[in-house]
Amino acid sequence: MCTTVSKKKPAPHFIRNMITADVNAGKNQGQVVTRFPPEPNGYLHIGHAKSICLNFQIAGEFDGRCHLRFDDTNPEKEDTEYTDSIQEDVRWLGFDWGEHLHHAADYFDTLYNYACQLIKDSKAYICELTPEQMREYRGTLKAPGKNSPYRERPIEDSLDIFTRMKAGEFEDGTYVLRAKIDMSSPNINMRDPIIYRIRHAEHHRTGNDWCIYPTYDYTHCISDALEGITHSLCTLEFEDHRPLYDWVLNNIDIDCHPQQIEFSRLALNFTVTSKRKLNQLVQEDFVDSWNDPRMPTVSGMRRRGYPATAIRDFCNRIGITKKYNNISLGLLETCVREAIDPEARRVMAVLKPLKVVITNYPEGESEQLDCPYHPDKDIDLGSRSVPFGRELYIEQDDFMENAPSKFFRLSEGREVRLRYAYYITCNEVIKNDAGEVIELRCTYDPETKGGWAKDGRKVKGTLHWVSAADALDVEVRVYDRLFKVPHPDADKEVSFLEHLNPDSLQICDNAKLEPSLASAKIDERYQFERLGYFCLDTDSSTDKPVFNRTVSLRDSWAKIEKELG
Repeated sequence: MCTTVSKKKPAPHFIRNMITADVNAGKNQGQVVTRFPPEPNGYLHIGHAKSICLNFQIAGEFDGRCHLRFDDTNPEKEDTEYTDSIQEDVRWLGFDWGEHLHHAADYFDTLYNYACQLIKDSKAYICELTPEQMREYRGTLKAPGKNSPYRERPIEDSLDIFTRMKAGEFEDGTYVLRAKIDMSSPNINMRDPIIYRIRHAEHHRTGNDWCIYPTYDYTHCISDALEGITHSLCTLEFEDHRPLYDWVLNNIDIDCHPQQIEFSRLALNFTVTSKRKLNQLVQEDFVDSWNDPRMPTVSGMRRRGYPATAIRDFCNRIGITKKYNNISLGLLETCVREAIDPEARRVMAVLKPLKVVITNYPEGESEQLDCPYHPDKDIDLGSRSVPFGRELYIEQDDFMENAPSKFFRLSEGREVRLRYAYYITCNEVIKNDAGEVIELRCTYDPETKGGWAKDGRKVKGTLHWVSAADALDVEVRVYDRLFKVPHPDADKEVSFLEHLNPDSLQICDNAKLEPSLASAKIDERYQFERLGYFCLDTDSSTDKPVFNRTVSLRDSWAKIEKELG
């Protein structure tokens, strides 16, 4: 079963063209079966999203199916936490694998039997070179390798040792099973690669049933074939592994031989997607968790408020090629804005409040102003009542003493418009003992209700505001890019951690929101007028609601990105 959720068919690309040709030629009886095969050793990130969309959408377009298979052959790094999160993320992105949830561990017996057959056919042997010796024997890109002294070990001896390895007689690293291919091959992956290692570690599915585990290259192709995969789509770093993929399948007794096709991986600027580096960010507390809204993980983007539709749209826009291409993070943010904007209710919030007292507004009185949720007349999200009274909050940044002529917000003696409300004029500035502005005394013009003057006079500044008596006290987290340079891991001499953006998170713990947000829901997005798009966070560790900034109103990094390249 495969769910395809795109509203429009993605643009043609070379993989779609190849599969179309296969279907038209009747290859694989016209069937298309793909798979998404994550290793359960971390959370999915935006690069995985590209592969997920490709595999599930391609299968859906050709009435095929896409499997979700966990390549769980490294028990020391894998955990059910990761398998659970991966399934949740794939479903959230809008895809369904139906009954086709698989694990490489399901095939451990079969994989072992195939390895025994390779030994019997003199196509695999037990080697006891140390890792250092193996590197020496392997050769280099310019020099061929040389045969292991154990390469011609008798078949019976290799079978005996392999059986005893499985029985747990030997310590880790004592022996390995290697495929017998060609130590002079120009492709280093074909120089007698390891296909089994001893590893006394408990597996999250099979427990302690096994103490030898197959390598990824050996396992992956056989798993594909056992499941009847027709097209094994993977990123370009596996291109040099394709000959090994084919060699394994050509040298075992198996009916299916999937076609491996490679495409370029997603390179997104101002981002790292290495699982090792993402794990380092978590383990060393540079971020709170794998689902920290600054992380490029699917769960982090979901928590930040990115809609699944925006991520799918982004993956379709960037296309599928074999050419390396560094994608602008601004494009992803544009997709998010475009997805959010039509559904985001406009509301007013003040992140860093400055109190305003309207001295000529009647004490103890207030009124309700009818304010639309969206300015576009073609988008009907309704309206809400916003209370207005004598005491308000505005943003601290919307006031400046001795303001220059091109500062169009509030200053002493200057008149501005309060959104949906009235014109006000600042008459007096109140400061504390430290000389900080803590309150503004203003007057309002009652003839400007709705924010328009009957006498036709105009003002250049329009401010958002919140009624002090009715404001919701919340915490707002303003997220920005996690790194301050486009390619944080490009310089191998400098740690990527040196490029962390110190302003990637700003916490406004005294923010004020209009009361309509008392009924805010986790899966809804809002535009805080003039501030950006926000959503309610899932964090329940604070004593008041938390809102995350999903994305700014416009790409404030575009100019910086251009300058930095």
